[in-house]
Amino acid sequence: MSNIEATPVASAGASSVSTTGWGTEARQSFGLAWPLIVAQLAQNLLFTTDVVLMGWLGPKYLAAGTLANAFLMPFLLFGVGIIGAVAPLVAQARGARNIKAIRRIVRQGFWAAILVATLLLPIVLNIRPVFALLGQDPEAIALAESYVFAGAWMLYPALGIIVIRSLLAAFDETRMILLITVLGVIVNALVAYTLIFGHFGFPRLELRGAAIATGCVNLVMFLCMLGYALRHRRFKRFHILTRFWRPDWSHFRAIFRIGMPIGLTVLAEVGLFSVAALLMGRLGTNELAAHAVALQMASTAFMVPLGVGLAATVRVGIAFGRGDRDGIHKAGWTALAMGTGFMAMTCIIFLAIPQTLVGIFLDRTDPANTVALGLAATYLGIAGIFQLADGAQVVAAHALRGLSDTKVPMFLAIIGYWAVGLPIAYVLGFVLNWRGTGIWLGLAAGLAIVAIVLVARFAMRERLGLLRTVPLDGSTPAH
Repeated sequence: MSNIEATPVASAGASSVSTTGWGTEARQSFGLAWPLIVAQLAQNLLFTTDVVLMGWLGPKYLAAGTLANAFLMPFLLFGVGIIGAVAPLVAQARGARNIKAIRRIVRQGFWAAILVATLLLPIVLNIRPVFALLGQDPEAIALAESYVFAGAWMLYPALGIIVIRSLLAAFDETRMILLITVLGVIVNALVAYTLIFGHFGFPRLELRGAAIATGCVNLVMFLCMLGYALRHRRFKRFHILTRFWRPDWSHFRAIFRIGMPIGLTVLAEVGLFSVAALLMGRLGTNELAAHAVALQMASTAFMVPLGVGLAATVRVGIAFGRGDRDGIHKAGWTALAMGTGFMAMTCIIFLAIPQTLVGIFLDRTDPANTVALGLAATYLGIAGIFQLADGAQVVAAHALRGLSDTKVPMFLAIIGYWAVGLPIAYVLGFVLNWRGTGIWLGLAAGLAIVAIVLVARFAMRERLGLLRTVPLDGSTPAH
């Protein structure tokens, strides 16, 4: 990739020598990260709300909803990963004070979002033949299909949100992202409750109602973020929708060149968990419902280091754009300390009170839930063990994205998840007959391997040539 596309350079006279101490970096990183953290938690709460409501319908509906999301989410997050390339590109352009590049990156981000959503839509609508081939229960397939058919259109606004969020985050407007996401949680809870159970004169749509609510809330959030970006004086100067039809092929290609490996990295991880859900489905409804509950708790905790990672991409990207080696060092390691520190606390909580936590999702007084509750508590205890690895790998991956380093991390993730994690999960779960416990131990092994290699790669970034465009003497990079 050319330096112009991948590494916007500092304008003449821009300072490229960091004057930020560790304490200042920690405060600035936390100030940028905490709204993103809460926004990620709120974003996860959207699905958590649906999981709780589907659980109220019964284990059959919860299992079907889990299957539907196990199929839909990998494709959605693959698209999110591709469009996520807008974040480091805008951050690098800001660090280089390249206003024209910011405008063009955002516009081409919308182009990429529309293209990716259009390509993914027909794929996700083919859920029935895929699940039938995988031997899933016919009733569960029918229910899962109803969910996907009702909500697949959410791909368009969901990917559009990533473009606007990347712009806002690169300019430290993360509180607005938080406010809009919280608004989305409220809208989702009201609409989902109304449509799932048929309240206030609306028909009872059950799983279809949950899907429709998810699509509606994504549309509302996208329109709110877009309106803010178009009207706020700080962003009006970018004119992101003016002459929207005009292509900028260099930036369009840059988004896919950087974003495709990100998308495949995300797909490798999410795909691993989706395959785990399919394996759980072969063990039985109780195992699958328990897996859904434990995974929801683990993914809720994961939102915190993910938010830290998003901030790390911005902080590292800005430092990279202005040619600041020391800033890159401090931004990356500060984020790693924050992310793994939080996950150490969640590890303790998961190990200490698993029964209490899983009781939030399944009625502990209903005898029909006894087996699922016990299994969910066991899986959550294992999830607590790999919390540190999960936090470290996501922050390290995002820090590397700030350097536009995405291809090698992609291969490392694929190897770690699919050549290590999945085989271990299958052998322990089915060959040794450890069932769900073995599957979760395989997930833990895959995460641990990826965490080790990605943190090591960030630590060795100079020896690996990841900073070759950043001057050693702190001078302004050459165009």
